[in-house]
Amino acid sequence: MKVKVLKFGGTSVGSTEAIKRSASIISDWSKKYKVIAILSAMSGETDRLIKLTKIFSKSPNSMDYDNAISTGENVSCSLMSIYLNSIKIKSRSLLSWQIPIRTSIEHTKARILSINQDKIFKELQDYDVLLIPGFQGINSKNEITTLGRGGSDTSAVAVAAAIDAECIIYTDVDGVYTTDPNLVKNAKKIPQISYEEMLELASQGAKVLQTRSVELAMRKKTKLSVRSSMRPKISGTIVTEENSKLENNTVSGIAYSKDEAKITLSRVLDKPGVSSKIFGPLAKGNINVDMILQNVSQDGKFANLSFTLPRGDLEKALKILKKEKINIGYKRINSSNTISKISVVGVGMRSHAGVAQTLFDTLGKNKINIQVITTSEIKISILIDEKFTDIAVQKLHQAYKLYK
Repeated sequence: MKVKVLKFGGTSVGSTEAIKRSASIISDWSKKYKVIAILSAMSGETDRLIKLTKIFSKSPNSMDYDNAISTGENVSCSLMSIYLNSIKIKSRSLLSWQIPIRTSIEHTKARILSINQDKIFKELQDYDVLLIPGFQGINSKNEITTLGRGGSDTSAVAVAAAIDAECIIYTDVDGVYTTDPNLVKNAKKIPQISYEEMLELASQGAKVLQTRSVELAMRKKTKLSVRSSMRPKISGTIVTEENSKLENNTVSGIAYSKDEAKITLSRVLDKPGVSSKIFGPLAKGNINVDMILQNVSQDGKFANLSFTLPRGDLEKALKILKKEKINIGYKRINSSNTISKISVVGVGMRSHAGVAQTLFDTLGKNKINIQVITTSEIKISILIDEKFTDIAVQKLHQAYKLYK
């Protein structure tokens, strides 16, 4: 049985016209393949549902919260199935618990554990198209769970991996670009990119694919591509394993994120175990820490420790760290929410020198100060003042000659 897994984002099902346009893509694929379509909620619907829950409680019960915000995807699938059947394409919608898609126990940030592929193949014997809501699953207590924002990408890759099929992500852009084309007009589409590069770009702020979906595709070696639902005939971007052709490109893309905050703890005792007293409570609070910088005093007794985190978690993190002040033993705590992160990514950085020097020269010429630097084999990330984000991305894109 030949199967294609297609995923359609919120803008691709955001109106009756968009649903019909995406249905046409599904119809074309169904002429040669059995099709599983993973759908997001209609554009803006999840935000609307979240606001509704907050009207009744600032801290709603997590089980009821997931029940409420997962309904948008159910509606998209039902509407799509109704339309497909009306144009004589045999289809049905399946909710996550009907398959089931099993997840970890926690709500709002659950992880997919297993998918019953036998149920999927059985349904495909009777139907040409299955519509499955993204973003949701069911835990061991038979409670509906959600996967976190952007989780429909993860749902699609997980289904594709479970049945060993290709996954095509249809969205409102026609592929992955060297940087945000809304910010840099001459940004160019990348026809092929490695899993590792795509994972770095996604985790550093590129909005095309959700980080967990790329991580899963890389681990399962799932065929993955990005295409436009607006212009489906145009070739998109293929995410693949690294090869020598990809290595010829020193830098593949530049990602940025303005959703950043920084916390600095001053005069922390520089001794074993202190870091766990800082990051342990933050982890228990479900706060993800990213860039970490430690400066040790000349006498080696104290250190200033800075780290970044999502801007929306800043107040929660400050509350946790102030509560732990005596246990940690720092003197002062400072924070900033007017920073941004820029990341230069490319597998060719492993074998090409001068990438960092170009970055430093470019920012220096434009009088942009770097606050924090972190590196990996294929990435350099920097923290700068948010007001310089646009000009920094534009100048770096030009310096690395990523334009069309």
